Amino acid sequence: MTDIVSKQLESLRFEYEHIQIDRIGHLVQHYSINALFKDPFQEVRGRDAISRIFMNLFAQLDSPSFTVTSLIHRDLEASLLWEFHFRFKRWNTAPQSITGVSWLTLDEYGLITSHIDYWDPAEGIYEQLPLIGSLMRFLKKRV
Repeated sequence: MTDIVSKQLESLRFEYEHIQIDRIGHLVQHYSINALFKDPFQEVRGRDAISRIFMNLFAQLDSPSFTVTSLIHRDLEASLLWEFHFRFKRWNTAPQSITGVSWLTLDEYGLITSHIDYWDPAEGIYEQLPLIGSLMRFLKKRV
């Protein structure tokens, strides 16, 4: 079972690090049919919903890309430490980067049943936006 999970995780890592709009189908094949995906903005279930999240990345961002800096797994759990690089299309901002971690639970076939992302949306997104960014940086300094 460990070999199956290890191979699936390495394949998942490859898909994230080579994410392209025309490869999203390959990426979501690593998820079970009713997989949970949760991040600071949304919580969805199922491959179709997960696929829409990744399609939306390409609709809103220029050149989204991931670098997986660490992959650790034990039994049917794994964590991916990653950096996400992008530019906002709408605001024409400078290139941005977010660091986060994904906590994955897998089934016996190595398919992801639960994917929960942990990252700071204030630092990663809000502080970079016009108007709200200056407010967020001000509040952060005050706290």
